[in-house]
Amino acid sequence: MAGHGADEHPHGADRLCEAGDRVYSRAVRRGRVPRRDAEPVPCLLELALLHPDPDDMDWLVPTSPQEVMTRLLRGMHDEVSASQRRVGSAVAAVEWYAGLGRQVRPAASGAEGPAIRVLDGLARIQAAMDEATQACTTEVLTVQPGGIRREAELSEGLHRALALRGRGVRMRDLYTHVARHGQGLLTYLELMGDAVEARTLDEVIDRLILFDRTVAFIPANSDRTMALELRHPALVAYLVTVFDRLWRLAIPLTAPLPDTGIEGISHREQSIAALLAEGHQDAVIAERLGISVRTCRAHIARLSETLGAASRTQLGVRIAQAGLDGPQRSATPLTLPGQESPSVR
Repeated sequence: MAGHGADEHPHGADRLCEAGDRVYSRAVRRGRVPRRDAEPVPCLLELALLHPDPDDMDWLVPTSPQEVMTRLLRGMHDEVSASQRRVGSAVAAVEWYAGLGRQVRPAASGAEGPAIRVLDGLARIQAAMDEATQACTTEVLTVQPGGIRREAELSEGLHRALALRGRGVRMRDLYTHVARHGQGLLTYLELMGDAVEARTLDEVIDRLILFDRTVAFIPANSDRTMALELRHPALVAYLVTVFDRLWRLAIPLTAPLPDTGIEGISHREQSIAALLAEGHQDAVIAERLGISVRTCRAHIARLSETLGAASRTQLGVRIAQAGLDGPQRSATPLTLPGQESPSVR
C-alpha cells in the first residue's frame, strides 16, 4: 500500500473516489475481493468499508451498505446537532453583547466612533482621511513638517483638497520656511486658489490634520505607517489651540521673511544659530528645520565665516555676542571681519 496515502483520497464514505466505488461495488456483488485489489484504494480500509476476512486474511469482505447508510445518517445527525449548539451559543453571545451595548452611554458631543482610534497601515489611514474629508463642511487645519514637500506627497492628498474646495471648505496650512523653496507647493497653492491660506515658521510640530475642529489625525510612529484618529473634544480643542497659536506666530507665504539685521546672515542661519546656542547637534537642527544635514553644515560654515569664528566654541561665543542665541533683539554691537561699525538690530 506504499505510495497510496490518505492525501490521494481526501473524501469520506459519502463521496467515494471512482476507484474506490468500483472495488467496493465489486466486493458487495461478490461478497469479498482479494486484498491486492484494494491496494490502490486504501480509503476503503480507512473508512471501514472493507475489512479482513477472518477466515482468509488475503481477502477483504465489505461492510453492508445498510450499515454504511446508518453510519452516514448518524454522522449527519451529530453534525446538525453540533451546528445547532453552536448557533445557540452564538445567539446567546449576541444577546449578551447587545445588552452591554445598551449600557454604554453615548458621548456628550454625539460624535460617532471611539474617542481615540489607532489606524494601522497606509490603506486604513487613507480610508479614514477620505471619510473625514467627505464629512467636512467648514474648515481644515494642517501642519506639514519636513521642509520642501515632494510632488508625490502633494499629489497624494490632492483629490481630497479639490473635493473640499468644491464644497467651499476653507483650509489653513502651516509649513516650515524651507517649504517656500519647493515649486510643488507653489503649484499646489496656485491650483487651490483662495481656498487655501499658507504660512511658514522656522520649525513646526509633527504632522497634524484637523477637520471641522471635531476630528484630528496625528502620526503614531516615526515612519508614519500608523496614525491616531482623535475625536475626544478636549484633545481636539487642545490641538486647535496649539495650531491657532502657531498660526499667529507664522509668516504668510506671500510675505518675505524678516531681515536678521546682520549683513551676510540669512533668516535660516539665524534659526540655526539659535538652535546651536541651545546645544543641539547638526542632525537634530536639520530635522527640526526640514533641511538636510549637509545643507545645515553648509549654513554653519557660512555662519562661522561671517562671524569670524575659527571653532565651534568660538562660534557659540560669537552667536551670543551677535544676539543670535534667542529671539531677535537688540544686542551689543559686534565688529565683524571687514566691517568697521556694524549695527546689530
